[in-house]
Amino acid sequence: MSLTRAPADTAAPPDPDRRRWAVLAVVLFAAVLDLLDATITNIAAPTIAADLGGGESLVQWLGAGYALSMGVLLVVGGRLGDKYGRRRLFLTGLTGFTLASVACGLAFDPASVIGFRLLQGAFGALVIPQGFGILGAVFPPKEIGKAFGVFAPCLGLSAISGPVLAGLLIDSFGWRSMFLINIVLGGLAIVLAVRLLPRDTGDRAVTLDGPGSALLAATMLGLLHGLIDGAAHGWTLVPVLSLAAGTGFFALFCLRQRHTAAPLIEPSLLRNRGFTSGLILGLVFYAAVAGLLFVLSLYLQDGLHRSPTGASLGLAPVAAGIIVASIAAHGLKARLGRVLILVGLLLTLTGTLALLALVHTTTPTTWTLLVPVFVTGLGLGACFGTIYEVTLGDIAPKEAGSASGSLNAVSQLANSIGAAAVTTLYFRTSGAPADAAGHSLALVAAAVLVCCALVRLLPRTAQSHHRQA
Repeated sequence: MSLTRAPADTAAPPDPDRRRWAVLAVVLFAAVLDLLDATITNIAAPTIAADLGGGESLVQWLGAGYALSMGVLLVVGGRLGDKYGRRRLFLTGLTGFTLASVACGLAFDPASVIGFRLLQGAFGALVIPQGFGILGAVFPPKEIGKAFGVFAPCLGLSAISGPVLAGLLIDSFGWRSMFLINIVLGGLAIVLAVRLLPRDTGDRAVTLDGPGSALLAATMLGLLHGLIDGAAHGWTLVPVLSLAAGTGFFALFCLRQRHTAAPLIEPSLLRNRGFTSGLILGLVFYAAVAGLLFVLSLYLQDGLHRSPTGASLGLAPVAAGIIVASIAAHGLKARLGRVLILVGLLLTLTGTLALLALVHTTTPTTWTLLVPVFVTGLGLGACFGTIYEVTLGDIAPKEAGSASGSLNAVSQLANSIGAAAVTTLYFRTSGAPADAAGHSLALVAAAVLVCCALVRLLPRTAQSHHRQA
């Protein structure tokens, strides 16, 4: 991709190094904004459901819907940026994301807030892939690793501030304020993007697999609707048919990827054992993580009767652990490779089992929860990023774009699947909230064990960096 540059004039040119880091700040700001809105409903869902109605289905769809639309459209968003220009798609997505956030804040019933959350995720899918592509264009190869290294601690910090900010806003001004604040945050991001992002022309020769994207969307809608409707209304014919339809659409999607000229996933990648193992491990892991965080939020509010602010503070040690482990893992990825993933998974499993024991044997307090929640965060921080860097360890350079897009899309889809599956078990478990939380945590622990078994199939080490052309 070529960048168009303004003609030289008599004024001194801006420092290219400072310009690059300013671009990084804009891209990181947008990524943080996306993460904030992806996580706020973990805290806000019970409050929104109490106000608008909708019950358990609304609680599940608020998180799953956002991740669903982003995951389905993420790869397509990247291709649109290649075709029409990354700066144009970045600004389009950011503007639409901000307007959809305002619409969420003005929603009047369960259907409207879910629909606007889907729009939020869809516009977010236009923003995120452009950011990585823009960084690949403005940073030289020797500095791109340093640029991406800033992401993990910053996103970990936003993982703390997002739920805490949501809790404070909900308790002070009501749940609508946490969406309406994006008028300021999104507006600032748009202004900075207009001023700082480099212009590019795109390549109109890039082709898009519209039918493949539609089949993937139908797959996920069928599976999620089946899980959520079955949990809320019982396993009648409708949710069973929905799950069957989702499975059938997935088979058609796989067939499409084998025969189309512009597949969303390069068929050669699926013949790579290390890549497919990492894809499956990432799907299971990120689904387990999404379910774990959502269930902990529900249990803190439903079982321990914490306020939204109290629940968000109760989850803060997770993000603190993520930050600590992400910083430590940055220097260990190249040396330890997949061993670091196994260490992270075992820490996650240890924290989850400790939480399970606490829930079953006593009424947890802020202090008794602190250590297992923090240990879980350490495990997540060791795995975040490392899983996909190791998964990309032995792919061909020409496959890097498709592989990175596929992995990012899978992580988003996993968030929607995990939130739906684990909360389905939570809501369908009869008895006290502690019983529901215990069964859900046991499911998360089982998923992490599956991930441990898959680690040995991954490439041994991480590739140093992948640069998009």
